[in-house]
Amino acid sequence: MNAEQAPGIELRGLRKRYGSGDTAVDALRGCDMVVAPGELVGLVGPSGSGKSTLLKCLGAVIEPSDGEMLLGGQVLYRDGWKVADLTALRRDRIGFIFQQPYLLPFLDVTDNVALLPMLAGVRNAEARRRAQALLTALEIEHRARAMPSQLSGGEQQRVAIARALVNHPPVILADEPTAPLDGTRALAVVCLLSDMARRYGTAVIVVTHDEKIIPSFPRLYQIRDGRTHLVEQHTSTLTDKLEVA
Repeated sequence: MNAEQAPGIELRGLRKRYGSGDTAVDALRGCDMVVAPGELVGLVGPSGSGKSTLLKCLGAVIEPSDGEMLLGGQVLYRDGWKVADLTALRRDRIGFIFQQPYLLPFLDVTDNVALLPMLAGVRNAEARRRAQALLTALEIEHRARAMPSQLSGGEQQRVAIARALVNHPPVILADEPTAPLDGTRALAVVCLLSDMARRYGTAVIVVTHDEKIIPSFPRLYQIRDGRTHLVEQHTSTLTDKLEVA
């Protein structure tokens, strides 16, 4: 990362406590994380370690209890939210990819992708232009007029990735995006996310239990007992891994 370039997302001592008094539970006990624009990192940890809570804080779904959270150098949270409209923040600056694509069944592929910028006030023609450009980049433009029910699982996930990128968010949160896929398809999705991260300068965080893809991340954050630990991994390129698979 360039010394003058702000991290895509940065956490400093992030904490989250549920409840109060004797029944209080500290789900996050001081999490630190830095993900650069264009970088793909993994987030792993056992059940109950705090992954879901951390993801919800990153996505501005729940409010942390302490610490700092910055996005593109802007403080989002420090002793309370510093952003007036959290709905607009989630819509315009954070992309979400889930285990299931959750495409709207009554809209075709292009409209599924174009809907989000339209809701943000982008004109119909520009929103559809963005959608078509992403579908082309993801090599699924030939399915632009198809309905979700006509797509394979891999095609649906590509559409979900296009939807997450369409508002050019500085960060994408991917929650178990490869869980239902076999090894080759899982690695293909991670390769695709890595390529999109570099192409659009997006910081991508992938939460996963999938042992097939964990070795693919040059950097991993492990979360244990509510604290993050950075793990540097020496891996071959994702393209090499796909060729081996």
